[in-house]
Amino acid sequence: MAKFEYKFPELGEGLHEGEIIKMHIKVGDKVTDDDIIMEVQNDKAVVEVPCPVNGTVTEVFAKDGQVCHVGEVVAIIDAEGELPEQDDAPAGDQGEQEKDAAQGGADTSGSSAAASSSDAAKEGGNNSVPAVPAKDVLATPSVRKFAREQGVDIAQVNGTGNNGKVTKEDVESFKNGGGSSAAASSEAPAQEEKKSAAPAAAADQHVEEERVPFKGIRKAISNAMVKSAYTAPHVTIMDEVDVTELVAFRTRMKPIAEKKGTKVTYLPFIVKALVAASRQFPALNAMIDEEANEIVYKKYYNIGIATDTDNGLIVPVIKDADRKSIWMIADSIRDLAARGREGKLSANEMRGSTISISNIGSAGGMFFTPIINFPEVAILGTGRISEKAVIKNGEVVAAPVMALSLSFDHRIIDGATAQNFMNYIKQLLANPELLVMEV
Repeated sequence: MAKFEYKFPELGEGLHEGEIIKMHIKVGDKVTDDDIIMEVQNDKAVVEVPCPVNGTVTEVFAKDGQVCHVGEVVAIIDAEGELPEQDDAPAGDQGEQEKDAAQGGADTSGSSAAASSSDAAKEGGNNSVPAVPAKDVLATPSVRKFAREQGVDIAQVNGTGNNGKVTKEDVESFKNGGGSSAAASSEAPAQEEKKSAAPAAAADQHVEEERVPFKGIRKAISNAMVKSAYTAPHVTIMDEVDVTELVAFRTRMKPIAEKKGTKVTYLPFIVKALVAASRQFPALNAMIDEEANEIVYKKYYNIGIATDTDNGLIVPVIKDADRKSIWMIADSIRDLAARGREGKLSANEMRGSTISISNIGSAGGMFFTPIINFPEVAILGTGRISEKAVIKNGEVVAAPVMALSLSFDHRIIDGATAQNFMNYIKQLLANPELLVMEV
């Protein structure tokens, strides 16, 4: 028997922490490599984490509701047989930090810290701030290398990426004098808190408030929205389409759908229209690889479907939507939505989308400005279908009209391209026979 320290694993690319929803083990439990140790909330779903060894649990350090970081010891198991290898820290961080320290790229010795403090004191008097230890910095190896090449102490750079990760742009901005230091940034909230403490204390004691931790999927949604909004310059165009023929076509298909045990909403038709338009306008089914400075045009079509749940917004993905029939897409949407609301989707079922749909029509909304599901470059927002006055054959008649909103990344998509993309979607939704020809 050998003692095995089970460390909190990385549950997704770039994820450095997760909230334990339920621990399934306790001291004295016999476990096998088929058993589930815990259920963890990552950035998109609840993930069941299996035990990697056979043995007996001797110590448990985590509990329900605890937020653990990658590499943190969760439990100790008296294990049988050969022990698996584990990383001590998030991939691409700790090892590179140690390398930085060895090469002098992010020196955290006392002499270096003192020198930085002394320099700051000369320039700013009592406003000087201590150097930030390199071990607290999140950055990819390529960004660390870039910082060394630019002569920038990465420990002093304030990261604007997910979870405070330092990006290449942060390093460039810091070097050019446009970025704030990490220490200064961390000090500012504390100063602001002191300023606001007195008014808060003097407030009406009868005002009721409820405070809950800002974590889990709600925090993940926040990080994703902020990154998208501040990275991609968003432009949104809005339009309407007469869907008289689509409504009639769906009505005719309902009896057939019932026999198949399928519920066909308008969403599967929108998915197929989005795929067809993405083929015609590949810039909207692309992404920007900022590290390589390249535009990546994707030749596959994975459609993300924004889904509202009790825990927040998730985006399950219909993989290879171009290869699926409308029947299959309808079944996939229903299955993914149901399991998503129960928190039973795997991480793989919520990653890899190439372009997404956000349907506010189900809640009665019409036009809006959806946030792009980064690193995608476009998202189609669909509103409700409502009766409106339209002109047909020179006469004003009532017709069902669908509201559409398209947000796109203006770095690689021009307004004319986006509108032509929208026009093609409208053409397909107005003429379901033409949409069938695209399947």
